[in-house]
Amino acid sequence: MISLPLHTLHGHLFVELDGGLWVLDTGAPNSFGITTQITVAGEQFRLGTNYLGLDAGALSQSVGVRCAGLLGADVLGRFDHIFDTASGSLVVSQEELCHAGNIVGFEEFLGIPIVMAEVDGCECRMFFDTGARFSYFQGEALTRFPAAGSVTDFYPGFGEFQTGTYHVPVTFGGETFTLRCGSLPESLGTTLMMADTVGIIGNEILGNRSIGYFPRRRMMLL
Repeated sequence: MISLPLHTLHGHLFVELDGGLWVLDTGAPNSFGITTQITVAGEQFRLGTNYLGLDAGALSQSVGVRCAGLLGADVLGRFDHIFDTASGSLVVSQEELCHAGNIVGFEEFLGIPIVMAEVDGCECRMFFDTGARFSYFQGEALTRFPAAGSVTDFYPGFGEFQTGTYHVPVTFGGETFTLRCGSLPESLGTTLMMADTVGIIGNEILGNRSIGYFPRRRMMLL
């Protein structure tokens, strides 16, 4: 078990590893970086240099922070984690960890967790994506919620896009979070439908709190 520094910069989540900052991204199937090999909690991993054409240099430009790369589901899925943004730490363990809170089970698609949530009184399947600084909801009800302004975001293999956002109450794990939700461009929204999902819950739910993320057991604790 190790504890690593965890940082939130420009709305993105970074873990500090071997002196470099790595985007912590449960929503990306594959990791990549400026180095082809890293060691996490005693386990070695070989990495590619890019994902869908996005490399560490382009990622640094997109997030506005010089970073060494991105840690995705292929690495994160090997461990138990406790994300604690309040104390600025990420605990990573090859052994099973315990954490207090409501249990949220999830399914996976390409290693990316899918949770059940409630939006506007309807049950919805949504990705849990710590690499997303905003959340997304493709339902027709989106524009009925209070407007929260327009933002520019990016997606690997697609590039930058703009979307209007809205303050949307999203309930899962026994808690209701008011999330700033946008709408993905049509081609990205189609990718969601491939997994029978209607949205993305971003890293906003991690703000100033501690949660357990145990992908090998397919559960979170809020």
